Amino acid sequence: MLAKMNMLILSCHSFQILFALGVLFMLTHIEASSSSKVDHLPGFQGPLPFELETGYVGLGETDDDMQVFYYFIKSENNPKKDPLMLWLTGGPGCSSFSGLVDQIGPFAFEKKEYDGSVPSLVSRPQSWTKLSSIIFVDLPFGTGFSYAKNVTAHRSDWKLVHHVHQFLRKWLIDHSEFLSNEFYMGADSYSGIPVPAIVQEISNGNEKGLKPLINLQGYLLGNPMTTFEEINYHIPYAHGMGLISNELYASLERNCKGEYIDVDSENELCLRDLESFDEIYSFYLATKWANDHNVRKALHIREGTIGKWERCYTTDFEEDIHGSFEFHVNLSKKGYRSLIYNGDHDLVVPFTSTQAWIRNLNYSIVDDWRPWFVNDQVGGYTRTYSNRMTFATVKGSGHTAPEYTPEQCFVMFSRWISNLPL
Repeated sequence: MLAKMNMLILSCHSFQILFALGVLFMLTHIEASSSSKVDHLPGFQGPLPFELETGYVGLGETDDDMQVFYYFIKSENNPKKDPLMLWLTGGPGCSSFSGLVDQIGPFAFEKKEYDGSVPSLVSRPQSWTKLSSIIFVDLPFGTGFSYAKNVTAHRSDWKLVHHVHQFLRKWLIDHSEFLSNEFYMGADSYSGIPVPAIVQEISNGNEKGLKPLINLQGYLLGNPMTTFEEINYHIPYAHGMGLISNELYASLERNCKGEYIDVDSENELCLRDLESFDEIYSFYLATKWANDHNVRKALHIREGTIGKWERCYTTDFEEDIHGSFEFHVNLSKKGYRSLIYNGDHDLVVPFTSTQAWIRNLNYSIVDDWRPWFVNDQVGGYTRTYSNRMTFATVKGSGHTAPEYTPEQCFVMFSRWISNLPL
C-alpha cells in the first residue's frame, strides 16, 4: 500500500513537472515566434484589400536572445502556387520597411502636404504582391521593430547573412504551407553585397540537408552594390549626364587620375575637386507613422520593446564582405536564375558599373542588347546570358528604381518571375 502511495505521489510530481515544462515551452514558443493578422492600418481608409501578417521570429543561441520583426503580405493572385520572396533593403543597416512602403509593397504614403496627423496611406496598383508573396524583414537588429534581449547586437554583413538564413528556415517551419512554393531573394542598393552570400548559404544549407528544405530558385537585385568600384563610375556618369561641367570633369580626371575611392590624403587638388563634386550632388513620413501609438497597436508591436523607431542603424555596422562578385559566379554555376536591374538615371550605382562587373563574368550572350517595352513605349534595355542571368535598365529611373517608375518595374518583375522574356 505504501509503495502504491509513493508511486502515486511520484506520478503526480512527474505530472506537475511535465505540466510546468509544457507551460514553459508554450510561453517560450509564443515569445520566440508569434504572428498576427492585420485587418486595418491607421492612415489607410477602410479594411486592407490584401492579407497582411506581422510577427516576430526568435534568433540566437536561444530563441529568447533576439526578436526579428517582419511584415508578410500574401500574394493577391494565388498564394498557394505563386512564388515566395524575402526582400532586404540597402543601407547598410536599414529596415526593409522602405521596400514595403516606398517601392514594391501594396501600400504607400499619400503624396500630399503633411498636416501633423498620422500620415495617410494609399494602395499601390503596381505592388509586386500581385504576383508573389513577400516577407519584409527588420534586419539587422536596431532597425525597425526588431530588438535584442540577451545579446549585444553587433552588426555586420556576415551576421546579417546568418541571421537572414536562420530567420527564413524558422519562418518556414511556422508557415509550412509555403514550403513547396518557389523561393527567391530580392534586394536593392547596398544589399547587393550580402544577398548573394545569403543565397549561397541557403543553397549550401539545402545541400547539407538542413530542414526545412527551401525551394530556392534564384534572386533579383536592383541597383546593387557589388564590387565597391561603383564609386569610380560616379564622376564619368555624372559628366555624361550633364550634371557637372566639362571643366570640373577634366580637372577631376587630371588630378585624381580616375581613382576616387582611396584618395591620397596629400593629393589636395583631387580632394578639392571631389569636394566641389559632392556639393552638387525623406524618410520623414515613415518615422512619423511608425512612431504613432495606434500604428504600433495595429501592427501588434510588443509594448516596451522599442523606443523610437529607426529606419536604419549604421553606428557599428561592419562591412566585412568586400564584394559579392564571387558569389554571383558560384550561384550561376549552380544554375540559379538572377535578374539584375538598374535605373539608368542612378548616380549612386550607375548602370555602367553594373555592366562592368557583369561583363567580367565572361558569360556568353543568348539574347543580345535590345529594348523592352511597356504599353508600346521603351521601358529600358536588356540582355540575357547563358548562365540564366538577365540584366535590364529601367528607362528614366533613379536609385531604388520601383520608387520612381513603378509601372515599368512591375512589368519587368511580372515577366521575369513568370519565366517570360522581358
